[in-house]
Amino acid sequence: MPYTTYLVEKGASHSFVAEAKPPTVTMPRIKALMTGSLPGFVDVIRNLNSPALLEDSVIRQAKAAGKRIVFYGDETWVKLFPKHFVEYDGTTSFFVSDYTEVDNNVTRHLDKVLKRGDWDILILHYLGLDHIGHISGPNSPLIGQKLSEMDSVLMKIHTSLQSKERETPLPNLLVLCGDHGMSETGSHGASSTEEVNTPLILISSAFERKPGDIRHPKHVQQTDVAATLAIALGLPIPKDSVGSLLFPVVEGRPMREQLRFLHLNTVQLSKLLQENVPSYEKDPGFEQFKMSERLHGNWIRLYLEEKHSEVLFNLGSKVLRQYLDALKTLSLSLSAQVAQYDIYSMMVGTVVVLEVLTLLLLSVPQALRRKAELEVPLSSPGFSLLFYLVILVLSAVHVIVCTSAESSCYFCGLSWLAAGGVMVLASALLCVIVSVLTNVLVGGNTPRKNPMHPSSRWSELDLLILLGTAGHVLSLGASSFVEEEHQTWYFLVNTLCLALSQETYRNYFLGDDGEPPCGLCVEQGHDGATAAWQDGPGCDVLERDKGHGSPSTSEVLRGREKWMVLASPWLILACCRLLRSLNQTGVQWAHRPDLGHWLTSSDHKAELSVLAALSLLVVFVLVQRGCSPVSKAALALGLLGVYCYRAAIGSVRFPWRPDSKDISKGIIEARFVYVFVLGILFTGTKDLLKSQVIAADFKLKTVGLWEIYSGLVLLAALLFRPHNLPVLAFSLLIQTLMTKFIWKPLRHDAAEITVMHYWFGQAFFYFQGNSNNIATVDISAGFVGLDTYVEIPAVLLTAFGTYAGPVLWASHLVHFLSSETRSGSALSHACFCYALICSIPVFTYIVLVTSLRYHLFIWSVFSPKLLYEGMHLLITAAVCVFFTAMDQTRLTQS
Repeated sequence: MPYTTYLVEKGASHSFVAEAKPPTVTMPRIKALMTGSLPGFVDVIRNLNSPALLEDSVIRQAKAAGKRIVFYGDETWVKLFPKHFVEYDGTTSFFVSDYTEVDNNVTRHLDKVLKRGDWDILILHYLGLDHIGHISGPNSPLIGQKLSEMDSVLMKIHTSLQSKERETPLPNLLVLCGDHGMSETGSHGASSTEEVNTPLILISSAFERKPGDIRHPKHVQQTDVAATLAIALGLPIPKDSVGSLLFPVVEGRPMREQLRFLHLNTVQLSKLLQENVPSYEKDPGFEQFKMSERLHGNWIRLYLEEKHSEVLFNLGSKVLRQYLDALKTLSLSLSAQVAQYDIYSMMVGTVVVLEVLTLLLLSVPQALRRKAELEVPLSSPGFSLLFYLVILVLSAVHVIVCTSAESSCYFCGLSWLAAGGVMVLASALLCVIVSVLTNVLVGGNTPRKNPMHPSSRWSELDLLILLGTAGHVLSLGASSFVEEEHQTWYFLVNTLCLALSQETYRNYFLGDDGEPPCGLCVEQGHDGATAAWQDGPGCDVLERDKGHGSPSTSEVLRGREKWMVLASPWLILACCRLLRSLNQTGVQWAHRPDLGHWLTSSDHKAELSVLAALSLLVVFVLVQRGCSPVSKAALALGLLGVYCYRAAIGSVRFPWRPDSKDISKGIIEARFVYVFVLGILFTGTKDLLKSQVIAADFKLKTVGLWEIYSGLVLLAALLFRPHNLPVLAFSLLIQTLMTKFIWKPLRHDAAEITVMHYWFGQAFFYFQGNSNNIATVDISAGFVGLDTYVEIPAVLLTAFGTYAGPVLWASHLVHFLSSETRSGSALSHACFCYALICSIPVFTYIVLVTSLRYHLFIWSVFSPKLLYEGMHLLITAAVCVFFTAMDQTRLTQS
């Protein structure tokens, strides 16, 4: 940007580095720029559909002052400030695949509007640079072209304003700023240095620069922009602003005007402090403000007596320093105190979640029995009386709180019908808990490790699962463990591999209690010969069909298969170690180079192309084994379409076109893949429905589940970035190894297999490069194959692309349990265990976040993790619904 660089280094300008507070997404940052306040983290959700901004802002004050405002660009402004612009043209900000039309739609208005003189404020919000970051990262060759385009736009605006200043006595002000930065992966939303540091350049002929005057950029807060713009436009500072005036902007003005501007700012901040802090008089910033006012009064009296004296200048300089210190102290104090929490709504939500978790824990003895059913006698008159009494008590508390609350409350703002529904739910859950607890105490039900095998003991694997789950839950109370949660899951899956290796050796060389080891045998499944253990003393097995007998001696595994069983945990451990090197994630080590950065650089596109092709080939080999011939062909063509799509958008290259520069959006190629994804999913769903009609056709249901799983794998291959395709291939490889050589030979029960699937699903969530920072969400996945912004498909694709690891492992779990247990209630047990192991950390984290709401890292660390937990809970609910549907299919067939 040569013209902009010239203005910064030699022109009449002041440049700053403005720090944006998290969350660094568009809507909260626009609010901070225009109101000077600190947005809440819930604005991340509101960013999807921004409501009208009701807070005081520079835009509202300008509108009230009769100034004519024109806007072109991101439609978020139009949603935030409806009826504030005399002319506007908004463009969709979420369609990140478009980095040309969104900017051309803004620039096409420039020539016309710059020639006119019927506006006071012109706001332009360009989106192309942000979209390029989301698509291909900050190192994309498209970045340079876009910056050059923005430089020419700035030059056009600046030269036009300079020509107009010859006709008007007042100078113009041109502000160039970013609402947020860009991480090394091209995204934003978190609190890394690259995301929070934004450029801020103020250009005006009023900022005259003498030859040799070097102005180094100063670090300021993004909230300072609102106060500076308000003073520059002669408007009142927004009343909720916590920012301070950028003093270099006014330091060229006379001393009296400088002091007047600073006094206006400190008065506004002191009033805001009085409204939010009861003991405001003891605040250091307020004391400095009062002292500054007294000194300012002394300076005014001296100014009226003699306007030109050294004493007057020295006193004025002292007052300036005092005001600036007061502004800094007040701003810091307000930034820490202004946050308000809706404690009542938080407590209501916590209580409901606690009741659900308590019910799950009390249901363990009944839920893990063979029937996996829970009966709750709610028809008892005593419980009915309790139900109505609890509703009355909750209604009374609700009325008291909502009529006495001084601040706004979300729960109080709900209609009585919605609030009543929440009270009924809480009352019903309490009655259910009391009923189940009574049955447990009266019936003497005590949970065992495995209700189907009363004599079984807790093994080392069970203890690892218990201690690992408890350790992960406890780690959520520390901000460092939340930032680096991937390290916890990596440690757990590695330890799990070691435990499985120990269990395999023990079962192979020596059985429990000195008994001979369980016999290693071959069972014929739908996909060929697979390993399994014979029943022996101390063997804890999955349910078998009654018709299954012991295998003959000729079916005992050969030596090669035995060694594969012994070596598989170590192979899985090696795969996990390779995956850790692919994507650095978290916070502390995210900046370190990794294999993903090396592959995505423009110098290694050939290596990336070879790796992507090999990964897609491995995916096909591992997935096609359980598909029908038609689905195999669709899968092969779909994976070929995935590579063609990535080649079309320039991520990889074809061998016969190594230097191809034809880059498109890949719309046709992506839709070609979607056709096969939908075809495979439709075929699998058809087989599942047919299996319900033909009760005896068990193989049809198994094939249907595998085809649904295959369709999801193909969709994940399309949405994953090319350097992440090895993650998908290794995931399938580990699942194959675990199925053939771990779960079937060792005959783990449904609960253990469910927890292992859950752990590996969580680990692969981080192997993808995800973290607890919002910046790692790959928004571009939601627009693969779309040429316009369609909200529902975009949200669903983004969610699946982010949580592909947990979803694929959960889908594999359903297929595995359905294929291995033709009777019994393994799916019901798995559904219960899956819900329980997810709900425990969610509830614990909700309590921790409520307790740590004044923690220093509540907005940068704990709040983003809470959003991830909420989304993960929705994914888990969908998985449990799928579990239940498959279990109902089994019940119908039986």
